[in-house]
Amino acid sequence: MENFHHTGGCPIRDVLSKLGDKWTMLVLVTLKANGTMRFCDIQKTIGDISQRMLTVTLRSLETDGLVVREVYAEIPPRVEYSLTETGLSLMPHVESLVGWALEHMDDILRRRHVQIG
Repeated sequence: MENFHHTGGCPIRDVLSKLGDKWTMLVLVTLKANGTMRFCDIQKTIGDISQRMLTVTLRSLETDGLVVREVYAEIPPRVEYSLTETGLSLMPHVESLVGWALEHMDDILRRRHVQIG
C-alpha cells in the first residue's frame, strides 16, 4: 500500500472527503434509483435537504463529472439531472457500502448505545 501524505493530491483523501459528506451519497443513490430527475423531485425524494445544500451538492457532483445537468430552453426553463457514465461506474461501490451499512446497522447502533449508556 502506498503512503497517503496529507500534502499534495492524495486521491483517496480527495474522493472520500467528497463522498463522505452528509448529502452526496444520498443524491447519487436517489439519481441511480430514479434516473433523470428535476431539482424539486430530488429535493422531495431526499426530504430534509435544503435547496442551498442540494444546489451545492449537485454543482460539486457536476464539476467532478458524476452528474450531468441538462437545461431545456422552455418557458418555464426545465433543468434535469442524471448520472454520467463515471457516476454510474461508481454506483456498484456505493451500493455495496449501503448494503454493508444496512447489514451492520443494528450492531453498530447497539454498540453506540452501550458506549453512551
